[in-house]
Amino acid sequence: MDLQIIPKKLSGTVTPPPSKSQAHRLLIAAALSGGVSVLHGLAESQDIQATRRCLSALGAGIEDLPDGALRVHGLGHGIVMAPPYALLDCGESGSTLRFLIPVALLVQGEASFTGRGRLMERPLKPYEDLFREKGVAWKLEDNVLTVNGGRGYDALALDSGAYRLPGNVSSQFFTGLLFALPLLNGDSILVSTTPLESRDYLEMTRQALAAAGVTTRWADENTLCVPGGQAYQPFTATAEADWSQAGFWYAADFLDSQVETRGLDPDSAQGDKVVSELYWKLARPGDAEIDVSGCPDLLPPLAVMAAVRSGTTCFTNAARLRMKESDRLSTTAAALAALGGRAEEGPDFLTVHGGPLTGGTVDSANDHRIAMMAAIAATGCTGPVTIRGAECVQKSYPDFWEVYRSLGGDIHVL
Repeated sequence: MDLQIIPKKLSGTVTPPPSKSQAHRLLIAAALSGGVSVLHGLAESQDIQATRRCLSALGAGIEDLPDGALRVHGLGHGIVMAPPYALLDCGESGSTLRFLIPVALLVQGEASFTGRGRLMERPLKPYEDLFREKGVAWKLEDNVLTVNGGRGYDALALDSGAYRLPGNVSSQFFTGLLFALPLLNGDSILVSTTPLESRDYLEMTRQALAAAGVTTRWADENTLCVPGGQAYQPFTATAEADWSQAGFWYAADFLDSQVETRGLDPDSAQGDKVVSELYWKLARPGDAEIDVSGCPDLLPPLAVMAAVRSGTTCFTNAARLRMKESDRLSTTAAALAALGGRAEEGPDFLTVHGGPLTGGTVDSANDHRIAMMAAIAATGCTGPVTIRGAECVQKSYPDFWEVYRSLGGDIHVL
């Protein structure tokens, strides 16, 4: 679907969708519990549908309730292995894939995963190296990843102990292990062999574990202690509004729209709440530098703000953005250039020069955040903006275009 947006300021109030990051975690914790959990406020984005689909394939029961909540029937106290029987389709969700690899090893002993788009090209080497060291077979062929713990029926495919992996690739590897390690018989430690990035995402994971009665603790800034022999308890929880998506409405306000964003928790563990601080940093004229290692998903809305401010902005420690749904350093730079802005990418940085935006045609590159970035940028352009592949917002914000229209956006389907 291609859309054309006629430049127009937006006005009104908006509540961002529930946090996709939190929803993944709550769903998995509930599926591992020994009872029935009820989860409120989980949006039906494509990524959350992928996690639901995979958990159902692993044996969890997930029901839609009339009030929009989900009832999750957990797998039981402890893990009893079942013979492998399903190919787990993760769609384009990197979180689903990375979170569930250790979980599926425990539940099935052997598991196979597939996906679409760039998913199976995204980094998995930290798991590959770690699991091969632990005696887990690893095979990626024809867009299907198969892992096999090599144990017999009713024998856990992982052992307790020390798990060491780099912390500068993605915190999602740590989260996947945090879900699995408490179910092992003995105690484990999870160690980052590099300075740990995206620590806030691990705090979100620990909160989801705590909701299910599972405890972990920090031994030091790079080491988590995970007691074994624990069991997930059923719980009731509500997903928070998503600070990552709120970033786009902050950007709209920065471009002189009158958008009030509601429903956000200022004390949230979500690292992307930093957008409220970075907004004011970018509002000050002059050159600026922003480290996005802890908030990579904010780069597109922050880049829109940078494109219209007075001064040059350099976004640093951004190498991980090259392995998102698109090479997001490249596609962000290309989108700004297409709209008359100026930006240069480097191996791990993006430099954006402030100035006017004129409008043009942006290829979303099947990246939901690039499509939403272009839509917000359109509010500050002097001419129309065409967005190719605009349907990709279904991945994380299914009703984005409806919300945009409700705020006064002038959208035409081409």
